[in-house]
Amino acid sequence: MSSCAAARMFAINATLCACDPGYYLSRSNGSSSCAAAPEWEWQMGAVGAPRNQSLYFLAPVLPIEVIRRLTQSQAVILESALAVLLTWLAFCAAARLFGRDPRGEKRLFRARFWVSRLDFIFDNSHWAVLLYQAINKRSTEVHRVKSANAPDLLSFVNDLEFNITTISGMSCAQATAPSVIAMGTPGFMDFRVVPLPTMFNYSCTNTSRGPSISLTCNGCRIPPRDHYVSWQFVDLPGQLAAAVGFQFNLTAKQHGVNEHVSFLSGAMNSDDYVDDGKLKTFRGQDSSVLKIQLFPQIYNKLGNLRLLQPLVQDFTEGSVLSDVGSLNASLQNAGDGVVNTTLYISYLSDYIVEISNESVVGPVSILASIGGLYAFSVAICLCFMAQCEARIKKLRDEDTRMLKILSKQRAQRNWDKVKHVLIQ
Repeated sequence: MSSCAAARMFAINATLCACDPGYYLSRSNGSSSCAAAPEWEWQMGAVGAPRNQSLYFLAPVLPIEVIRRLTQSQAVILESALAVLLTWLAFCAAARLFGRDPRGEKRLFRARFWVSRLDFIFDNSHWAVLLYQAINKRSTEVHRVKSANAPDLLSFVNDLEFNITTISGMSCAQATAPSVIAMGTPGFMDFRVVPLPTMFNYSCTNTSRGPSISLTCNGCRIPPRDHYVSWQFVDLPGQLAAAVGFQFNLTAKQHGVNEHVSFLSGAMNSDDYVDDGKLKTFRGQDSSVLKIQLFPQIYNKLGNLRLLQPLVQDFTEGSVLSDVGSLNASLQNAGDGVVNTTLYISYLSDYIVEISNESVVGPVSILASIGGLYAFSVAICLCFMAQCEARIKKLRDEDTRMLKILSKQRAQRNWDKVKHVLIQ
């Protein structure tokens, strides 16, 4: 490459170009440019094992949240409910006292009938909706932490995948694959170094953002101790070793169960842990360490599903360069021609989280979920109106009487038409 005219680019020598600290060399369609480390949204959770939300079984019928936002005081809701209740009772009384015409010609009596047709509060389907919502959302997710022992931890048999992309202009040809994995604490009796294939399968894939290292383990029973896996990228003729960050995607699923997966995805760079406002490039002998914790979780409702939830505990940056001069000198120094990376896997073996669903249907729980006076105001209104309709039989029978009157009037009109035709 003889020309380094692109933005954020500088010349190393007569043939090579490099990007400013915090930028990496991106090649597409035969041209090269300097790109910044992409922003990546952190995501963590369990697919297929969702967490329940609060109990709002009245939400499909009564817009509780909208009411909360529009009112400044809960007393307003109570006063409005009482006003609606009194208005309804007054209307029913007026319809009853002034609407006794058996032919149904009085307007107030007819209005009472048509209002009852639109009265969704006493409709059977309305109560069915409430009953369905109460049964469907009758439980909430409860997390309990219990101490763990060796048999409990060995029962977690998961398929693990650690996928880490080194954001850079490098390729898998520059990667030196790891050959061993270290377990335990260095300097202590439990420290071991074993061949990597005994636990993990290694692969490397070239992507548009750099080489992606993948470590997979099928049917893993990871002992309750720390694990260390290291790899590096080195200089090759025409390809220099430098990176600006690390993008990762970690997943775990119980062996033989594919519909439930714990996952963690995100990106790391030097700015995440050093607040100095400087863009930096990773290059040099010191290793960047990404510490991942595996948190054991048991989902009791899902047949004692056992998942290891990946969590990012810490990121320790390795050798970094923050100005063009020092980066240029390092790129011309063969001794600095390496990007070291270490994946530190820590197993949280002291505790296990048990996740189960417990029933919360009860007056205290429902009132706590919906809100005190909101629930009382709605309950008072519905209780009085239901008692009014149930105890005053004449009001309850008016709909049937009105339908009979309308039916007789319709039949009379049809008979009058028939007689008119017969007479002619």
